[in-house]
Amino acid sequence: MSQNKRRAKRKLNLLRLLILFIALIVVTGGVVSIGLFFTSVRDMPALTPGTLESGASSMIYDKDGNLISQIGIKNSVPVDLEYVPEQVKNAFLSIEDPGFYNHHGISMRGIARAAVSNIMSRSKSEGGSTITQQLVRTTMLSSEKTMERKIQEAVLAIQAERRYTKNEILEMYLNSIYLGEGAYGIQAASMVYFGKTVDELNLEEAALLGGLPQAPSAYSPFRDPEAAKYRRNDVLDSMVKNKCISAGEAEQAKATDIVLDDSEIAFLQYPYPYFLDYVTDQLVEKYGEDEVFKGGLRVYTTLDPDIQLIAEAAMARNDNFPASNPDENGMLQPEGATVVLEPNTGYIKALVGGREHTQRRQWNRAVNTIRQPGSAFKPIAVYGPAIEYLGLSPASVVDDAPVSYGTYKPQNFDGRYRGLITLRTAVADSVNVAAVKVMMDYVGIDRAIEFSSRLGIDLDPASHGASMALGGLDKGVTPLQMASAYGAFANSGIFVEPTAILKVEKSDGIILEQSIPRQQQVMKTTTAYLITDMLESAVQRGTGTGARIGRPVAGKTGTTDEGKDLWFVGYTPELVTAVWIGYDQPTPMEQAFGGTYPTRVWQEIMSKALRGVPSKNFAPADGIVTSTVDSKSGKLPGPNTPGNSLVTDLFIEGTVPTDTDNVHNYVEICPASGQLATSHCPNRVITTAVKLPYDVSDAVEDYSQRIPTEYCTMHGSGQSPSHNDDPKDNDDNSEDPPDNPGFIPAPGR
Repeated sequence: MSQNKRRAKRKLNLLRLLILFIALIVVTGGVVSIGLFFTSVRDMPALTPGTLESGASSMIYDKDGNLISQIGIKNSVPVDLEYVPEQVKNAFLSIEDPGFYNHHGISMRGIARAAVSNIMSRSKSEGGSTITQQLVRTTMLSSEKTMERKIQEAVLAIQAERRYTKNEILEMYLNSIYLGEGAYGIQAASMVYFGKTVDELNLEEAALLGGLPQAPSAYSPFRDPEAAKYRRNDVLDSMVKNKCISAGEAEQAKATDIVLDDSEIAFLQYPYPYFLDYVTDQLVEKYGEDEVFKGGLRVYTTLDPDIQLIAEAAMARNDNFPASNPDENGMLQPEGATVVLEPNTGYIKALVGGREHTQRRQWNRAVNTIRQPGSAFKPIAVYGPAIEYLGLSPASVVDDAPVSYGTYKPQNFDGRYRGLITLRTAVADSVNVAAVKVMMDYVGIDRAIEFSSRLGIDLDPASHGASMALGGLDKGVTPLQMASAYGAFANSGIFVEPTAILKVEKSDGIILEQSIPRQQQVMKTTTAYLITDMLESAVQRGTGTGARIGRPVAGKTGTTDEGKDLWFVGYTPELVTAVWIGYDQPTPMEQAFGGTYPTRVWQEIMSKALRGVPSKNFAPADGIVTSTVDSKSGKLPGPNTPGNSLVTDLFIEGTVPTDTDNVHNYVEICPASGQLATSHCPNRVITTAVKLPYDVSDAVEDYSQRIPTEYCTMHGSGQSPSHNDDPKDNDDNSEDPPDNPGFIPAPGR
């Protein structure tokens, strides 16, 4: 009996313990909540006269710490509430805070409605903040989504409601809210979007502005007209729901197309616009629009104002472009873009995304235009991996002769076939067939794609074939990507991720971010040096001669089919610059090549940017040696090698050929027929000819140097003489060249 009582007592104790534990949690939670509340209130900024009427602009500094611009409330035109039409006020109130005139700063109904909406919807979350809360948040608090900020926001909103009238709060809100495109407040936004003052707005225009506060960039009619129209119609529906307009008025407004103003507004202009656009977009993505435009950030950038102005001037000069015609929007076509960066740091010194910049036309071609790179992609997909993976050299030989890969038959831009040429010549003269052969017969698509990814250009193996050697990509590349990729060649094989922002500080000095260059050795220093040396030849005597500036320059031209995209990407030891020219909608440009207009822009930018900077050579790489080889076989000279076939070039140690030239042979030729001589031919000539293991078209320019395949039929029977005249037996070297159309001997053997 006593044991049963003890067991019952134990059960009762467990129940009490559970109740005590729950009570402890409730009390602890309450204490923590009270503590959090008092901590939040203690750290809360004071609501003083004027604090709700302005915010701090973010300050932008150049590479030397000089203030170059500020992003914020300066693009604001205050307007008294009495001059704001009712339909404008109703548009904002209906979608943002229908119960504005009934609450005291916070709305429990709005919070509950937002909570239910967020639970029921998988789309973007809906906020429950009142207009008063939005006002104190944008003018006094950060955009961080923390419990502390929410508490401060609610307390400040209640304080604001006690200090100001409803109309005063609404007026401050309408004058301070950010509405995109650099405009703060409804008056500035009305001028930006519609070129009129707020009192001239019609219903559909008022509804469009009313829909912007939630996400100004996403709903900007300049950036995404369809999204802007969808949001505008949501506002119209909310105005019907709140009995501000009739359903008929809403439907009539919905049927109206968005008509935007296309004139420039003087107070919205700012210096170095494309660079600042790029920086601003990055900041907004990281910190949100409120923090960027109202938070008083201090942003230190890599901008070199002198180089930026030089680049802007070069892009604005009509002589640097093919004949231009304005498009339907009044913009000059073709367009262009350029990026200048420092290869050893990745710092973007200048960035220009078009020939002209206005508040309406913010498409930044330097970072957003994705186009085919043409032959400018050859060092990335062909010659870089050929040297890196296979140990080939500038003196390796490829046969520039007709070839097909399935249905794809590459063509040279000038219609020529040069025959056996070195890789240095193939790069300098931008020989397409040679590039395709090297990639397809030696490098392989997988290795070409892997090497490209090292340089910051990711490609899908399933979407690429032989045309990739000539820049035929599934998506294309941007000028910034090309400048960054070439920067690795200029930087001894080290790829540095490009950056425009060095440091971001809050107004109180707290550092939000500080740039540390992200770099990686993506290729051997010897590979980078040999590519650079070959690209120097392209500028000295090849397709890029228009980029010569009286100092060492390496670079490559690029021209796509019909001249739809023109490129020149080049570098010195100090700077790398990429230039692209083309129509926004790809359009053929007659008699326009990468070696004409882009090199003009490049030459103007780089010659001025480096004025006063001492000229220096590219840094040599350890492990590079020099050797003389035969330019038709790529091997060491043999006993039959003619003097005019010798070239002296660079090799990576251990890759200098050890075999001797086996393609030059002495044969007897009948001068009358040009065929192999027989014993019946008079005046037979002994000459040196190139022996190949396959026949080529007589369109190949060195065809006359190759051993004929037929015997003379002009004298005698045309049969081979009884003595051994077979050219294959006149070889002084028992090793035949490899039987494939690329004809690149393996180095070091």
